[in-house]
Amino acid sequence: MQPPRSVRHAGHRRRLAVAAVVLLCAAAAAVLPPSAAAADGGPPWTAAPSGDGRPYFYLEGVAGTVFEDTLSLTNPGSEPRTVGLRGTGKGAGAWIVLATPELKIPPRTRAEVPFTVTVPPGAAPGDHTGAIVASGAGRETDVRVHLRVSGPRLAALTVEDVTVSSQGDGAVIAYALVNRGNTTLTPRLAVRAEGLAGGDLLHRAPRTLPERLAPGERVERTEPWPDAPALDAATVRLTATAAGGARGEATASASFVPWPTVTGAALLVLAAGGAAARHVRRRRTPPTTPTAPPTTPERHLAQAGATT
Repeated sequence: MQPPRSVRHAGHRRRLAVAAVVLLCAAAAAVLPPSAAAADGGPPWTAAPSGDGRPYFYLEGVAGTVFEDTLSLTNPGSEPRTVGLRGTGKGAGAWIVLATPELKIPPRTRAEVPFTVTVPPGAAPGDHTGAIVASGAGRETDVRVHLRVSGPRLAALTVEDVTVSSQGDGAVIAYALVNRGNTTLTPRLAVRAEGLAGGDLLHRAPRTLPERLAPGERVERTEPWPDAPALDAATVRLTATAAGGARGEATASASFVPWPTVTGAALLVLAAGGAAARHVRRRRTPPTTPTAPPTTPERHLAQAGATT
């Protein structure tokens, strides 16, 4: 892969780039063979770095450099296509200037669109990311731009906001990774959880995550824990590492209590306690002695007293 040329006078080169792309499209300088025509259901157009098979643009140099490169737009179909172009991203994307913001590509034609990336003199050393966004005919795609500014590199990674919550019969660990340095990182993660008695409840060796963190980027992820304990207290520890000595660690505490079982047992205990208390009260209460009915003479005296 040939590195892009760096120039000092970007304004003059940019005017030439505009003329070059317009001339190319007007003349249809790169006509594709019929075999390259779009198949049924294929994309109406494609965008990629010019050259042989580059998956993205990679630029490297000191602050203050102006880079030049070329984006290739291909229309394999039988109808002309209009494609809009713009740079995006807080880093390198903000420094991209395209030769034209919009391009009409004739059928079966490949157009080369020059662009420049002007690195500010005060740009921080490290990796800066961006992209060229191409859109048209109901389709949008990004072509990535990776820029590395020469200078001291700092690899720094933190693990933040770790939480553990129940999910079904298990649990889920949520966390965030933040790139605190100035170089792009591909993190590795190790997970460990210790129970109340000190034994390992969970032990996962370091593995590479499917993430590329640009400087300053934050990503939120989750880690499933399907076999979390039913009854225990745990300390969960996440350790993230990356090339360049980056290392971050964070912990969280979690309690696992089977509340339906505990609630049911508590209700049974309360019911049994209530029954026992009622039984004790019945045993302590003395029996009531029935009152004998009055005898016949007593009834006569009572009646006589009532009539006097």
